Amino acid sequence: MDISQTACFLGASVLLTIAPGPDNIFVVTQGITRGRKAAVLTALGMISGISVHTTAAALGISAIFYSSALAFNAVKLAGAAYLLFLAWKSIRGHTHIRLSGSCGEISGFALYRRGFIMNVLNPKVALFFLAFLPQFVSRGSVNVALEMILLGLIFMLQGLIIFTAIGLLSGSIGNYLLKKPAISKTFSWLTAGIFATLGIRLALARQ
Repeated sequence: MDISQTACFLGASVLLTIAPGPDNIFVVTQGITRGRKAAVLTALGMISGISVHTTAAALGISAIFYSSALAFNAVKLAGAAYLLFLAWKSIRGHTHIRLSGSCGEISGFALYRRGFIMNVLNPKVALFFLAFLPQFVSRGSVNVALEMILLGLIFMLQGLIIFTAIGLLSGSIGNYLLKKPAISKTFSWLTAGIFATLGIRLALARQ
């Protein structure tokens, strides 16, 4: 990879990361409802999930989702079911936002795991990396897989910086909104609605 090609890849990655989408919405929701720490831990989990997709794309495993409707639908429905489960838990648990910025009853590892699972169980992300990374691999490269993994690491690094910034900002917004106690219960239902919407959207996604 030359410098200009890497710079183009980084620029494209930043634009794709800051564009409004399910990942950003997920991090913002965690930041507003549970504070900065929860948002950052969730973001770390989602970024870690990218490593799975990068490796799968580099090894050609993601091509299975492209060629097999059964594999695509199986992973897609598992991800949708998980998001709907999170929606149910948000309503059942009556989540409250906390001014202390703590993670509430959910442990740090559970938040990290939540972000990781959401990312990994989205076959559309796998297909995205399968299509996106090869475009920036040097022509005539003797080790395409290694270059794709390096590109994936660059994508993860910029994603970590941007998602962390989004998480910290949304956490500050959450602390401000908590000056009005009635908002806490409202955001419990809002969180459930976002999870349910993302789950239904994923369930209806086409290969």
